[in-house]
Amino acid sequence: MKLTELFTKTSKTVPADETAKNAQLLIKAGFIYKEMAGVYAYLPLGLRVIENIKQIIREEMNAVGGQELLMTTLQRQELWEKTDRWDDQKVDIWFKSKLKNGTDVGFGWSHEEQITEMMKSYISSYRDLPFSVYQFQTKLRNELRAKSGILRSREFIMKDLYSYSRTQEEHQKIYDELTKAYLKVFARIGLGDVTFVTYAAGGPFTPYSHEFQTITDAGEDTIYLDRERKLAVNQDVYSDEVLTQLGLDKTKLEKLVAAEVGNIFSFGDVKSKQLGLYYADQDGTEKPVILGSYGIGVSRLLGVIAEHFADDKGLVWPESIAPAKVYLAALGDSEEVKKHADELYSILTDAGISLLYDNRNIRPGEKFADADLIGLPYRVVISNQTVANGTYEWKERTNNNIKQLNRDELLSLLSATKN
Repeated sequence: MKLTELFTKTSKTVPADETAKNAQLLIKAGFIYKEMAGVYAYLPLGLRVIENIKQIIREEMNAVGGQELLMTTLQRQELWEKTDRWDDQKVDIWFKSKLKNGTDVGFGWSHEEQITEMMKSYISSYRDLPFSVYQFQTKLRNELRAKSGILRSREFIMKDLYSYSRTQEEHQKIYDELTKAYLKVFARIGLGDVTFVTYAAGGPFTPYSHEFQTITDAGEDTIYLDRERKLAVNQDVYSDEVLTQLGLDKTKLEKLVAAEVGNIFSFGDVKSKQLGLYYADQDGTEKPVILGSYGIGVSRLLGVIAEHFADDKGLVWPESIAPAKVYLAALGDSEEVKKHADELYSILTDAGISLLYDNRNIRPGEKFADADLIGLPYRVVISNQTVANGTYEWKERTNNNIKQLNRDELLSLLSATKN
């Protein structure tokens, strides 16, 4: 992509009411646009990061047998009344509306009810189980106070997976596989060293759940972490009883601020009984299906990563999810510089290496500042001096070391960063 063809621009200003670091940086760099409090649009660069995160998640969900689908956002009132989650006094984050015929509908903040109801059309026998389905969905939650930028918004992108099993033992096997799969996801997107399985409250259907908490000052949760065991306890369930149950030594725990980026928990057979999802066992006995629910906040991850890796110059993207690998900057208005830069752009594009080509007619300092703000892993500069020397200037975003490379050396380095 050439920056002269990209409709977005970097900015030195942000909306006056935007106080979150992640949103400020992403707005300045042209990754998101703030529509209103708690509602953001994802611009081309931001969407590229979102799609890269989704692809990593998709690969790991598929690896453990997940099947991707896409449900509707509109939700039927009567379905949620069956599980006692339609009443605003029970669930206070609903967005609701009416159809032209007066029928009440809700806008999906979760999909356990809808998918489980649908499964009544496909599950009847023990032979139909177990399996898992997942989706990437825009969820709508009427938060009283949207805050922390895209870490807590009213409209957000989520991956939610639901497992359906015959027995608790079968469910536990899937649960454990997905726990490992989640840890692989967070490792692949660059947060493996700061994201931990966290024992937490489970809500109305199960006493406990497991969260995946990423250490960050922008977080809203307090956790107590045993680094050696890579296990944490959320403050909401922190007690001597829980520590004893988990075999944790209070003296070895660190009190830290963190952001929840994933959550997994079991509904057991409660939802199935409420909605009438049963299967016939081998002996003909009718039994309720065991349901598990597994979520990852995709757009929240975008914000957490922005917060975690940013420095005083701007964003710093891990290679695995960067919107492009290389920031190619042509300095000056020399025809020779333009010729060499255009040629390298074509070579890298043909080689399948993603890049942003800064071919704008602006000062070098502005290009370098934008390169740092946008935060791609590598910067390659072509100038009158590099043309004369037959080299390219190479710099990694995470350090200030500048190298002069010939074409073979450059292509050899970039071959390892191919998208």
